[in-house]
Amino acid sequence: MPHYISLMRWTSQGLAGLPGWRERVEEGERTISEAGGQLVGVYVTLGRYDVVEIFEAPDDEIAVEILMKLQRYGAEHTETLRGFTREEAEEIVKRL
Repeated sequence: MPHYISLMRWTSQGLAGLPGWRERVEEGERTISEAGGQLVGVYVTLGRYDVVEIFEAPDDEIAVEILMKLQRYGAEHTETLRGFTREEAEEIVKRL
């Protein structure tokens, strides 16, 4: 299943809502699961981004649907990358 890496920066609304962050993460996990995906991990980070979230989704269209649902509260700005596992990348390189 494809992997997606979301780089997130909290908005002022997101910062104000930090006391409820655990519940938001759990709701996000349910949203991903209901769409047929799986939350791999959530990491609070130092540097340019506040949070990195890694999840799996059946395809790009479902990943976009998940992201739109997660972003509806305006708590963060996101930049999402499609990640390829080492095995997937090795298969691509074999075809070169």
